[in-house]
Order: sequence, then C-alpha cells, then structure tokens
Amino acid sequence: MYIQNNRLLLIILISFIHTSFSFAQSNPQWIVYQGNEGPGKGKHIVFVSGDEEYRSEEGLPMMAKILAERHGFKCTVLFAVDPKTNNIDPDNQTNIPGLEHLKTADLMVMLLRFRELPDEQMKHIIDYTNAGKPIVALRTSTHAFSYSRNKQNPNAKYSYNSKVKGWEGGYGKQVLGETWINHHGVHAKEGTRALINGLVKDHPILRGVKDIWTPTDVYGILGLPNDAQVLIFGQTTMGMTSTSPLSYEKSVMPVAWIRNYSSVSGKKAKIFTTTMGASVDLISEDLRRLIVNACYWGTGMESQIPAQNNVQIVGEYNPTMFGFGKYQRGLSPSTFEWKK
Repeated sequence: MYIQNNRLLLIILISFIHTSFSFAQSNPQWIVYQGNEGPGKGKHIVFVSGDEEYRSEEGLPMMAKILAERHGFKCTVLFAVDPKTNNIDPDNQTNIPGLEHLKTADLMVMLLRFRELPDEQMKHIIDYTNAGKPIVALRTSTHAFSYSRNKQNPNAKYSYNSKVKGWEGGYGKQVLGETWINHHGVHAKEGTRALINGLVKDHPILRGVKDIWTPTDVYGILGLPNDAQVLIFGQTTMGMTSTSPLSYEKSVMPVAWIRNYSSVSGKKAKIFTTTMGASVDLISEDLRRLIVNACYWGTGMESQIPAQNNVQIVGEYNPTMFGFGKYQRGLSPSTFEWKK
C-alpha cells in the first residue's frame, strides 16, 4: 500500500510539473524562433521591442521570422510586458523581460522609445554595448531611453536629452550617431522616399535595395559623427502614398547610416541605424531587405549577402497603423509564436 501510494503521489507530481511547464511555455514573456538551415545557423539575434507609437511589437517578430525561417538565425524577440498580466503593453516603459538573452547574442536589433528600465534589466543592454557587439537600430531607437522618473539614476546619462559630459544626447547620440531632434517631415501627413547614396551604392548592405518608400516621415538630423557613412538619404513626400510627389522645399536628411562605436572594451562595434522601421514601413520589401542585409553585415557575413536576399514574409502580416494608444490590446508574446 505504501509503495502504491508513493507511485500515485509521483504520478500526480509529474502531472503537476508537466502542466506547469506547459502553461509556462504557452505564456512566455518572450518568443524564440530556433531557425532553419541557412547562412545564419549558429548565430543568435536578439530583437528588443518597446515603443508607444510605431508598433515594434508587430514589426520585429515579423523580421525575426524572416531571419529564422529564410536565413537560419536563432531569433529571440523581447517585448514591453505588463508584469501583472504578461500581456504586451508598449506604454509600459519600465519592463522588458528577457534581456539576459543578450549575453549569448551575436547581434541586437532594437526599436525602443523613451524606456526607463530598472537597473537589473538595463545592465544587460549596457554590458552588451560595452562589449563592442553589433547593433541594428530602427526608427525611435535614436531616443531609446528617457529617465524622467529618476533623473539621479546613473543610467540617466543614456537619456536622449542627456547633458552629462561625454554622454551628451545620450545613448542615441553617443552610440548610434544621433538623438531625437524633430519631425523634419510633417508627422502622419508626409512620408519618406529613400534616396540611395550613389557614392556608396556598392556597399553590401545596399545589395539588391532599389526602391523604398515609407509612410513615416523623415526625422531631423543635426549632425552625425565623423566616422558615420550615410547609405540612404530621405526626401519628404507630400502625402502618405508611394505615388505622392516629392517635396523639394525641404532638404534631404540621412535616414540610414553605419558607423563604428568605440566601446569601453576598446572594441569597435558595428552600428547600423535607420530612422525608418515602423511596422507599416516594413511592408516595403526593399526596407526589409536593407535590414536583413544589415544583420548579415553586423554579424560579419557581408560576403554572403546575395544579389537579392530573400525577404519574403513568413505567414500573414497585417500591421497596425502607427499612432499613440493604437496598439492591439490583449496580445501576449505567445501571440507571435510561429506554428508551421
């Protein structure tokens, strides 16, 4: 009887553990796409989403699936999450679980805006950056951080409006090349026509990139660091369709550039930044190709970029239009699981 009772207890315990594990797996706080065969097999990309306006929680999982399914990279996608519900909440500026995955990352792809992360989370981004590892930064990442709640926090130097000596303009200016300046185009009324810099048209990141138009507007740029190389300029379109006429009254601005960031480790980090990249922008095939090519370049695989990189969307993609408060409610990271 004693043995039978122990067996029964063991069965119940195993059943409970299995049930708990299944629940944890079906309600994760991040998503991992393991990747198929491809040039990127063996490399790990961590996507860090978290912005209130441009729907990075929709666009980055789509890009991650392309890089996993079409190119073989293992891709981990992190989200701004409400700790009470485990649902995605882009308005929550203080919680992005899973940043410890950056310890094993070969590349970080980020689209953040005005985050004020707790020290234990922010430490992973700082450590990754200080290690001199590559970064692909999209849209509002130029103003990724804003320490408005605790301006005395040492991490406040990473704020977009930092005045701290050596960190003027914060993480955006010092690491990526520029911070938030202004909307050069009229926000939500004018788009961006990409103009490839003919002086660097043979750069591997531009391979196969011919035609980019986005409904998001051109951002203002005051000045990039001396080591920055502009790949694409942006010209304002007078309207939010791909056929809208160009505005010749406004100057062009850099909308995609590369640079080498000198980290505290003494290593030169490869940085690619574009002020394009909203979820609706990524409908553009050549913008997706630009970003995929940048991921190859960042991970040291530029020689493997083909003439026409495969950027076909995996599954369905119906992005939400950008705008504050317009994110889809009730989504969890598991919403973006890819079931083949």
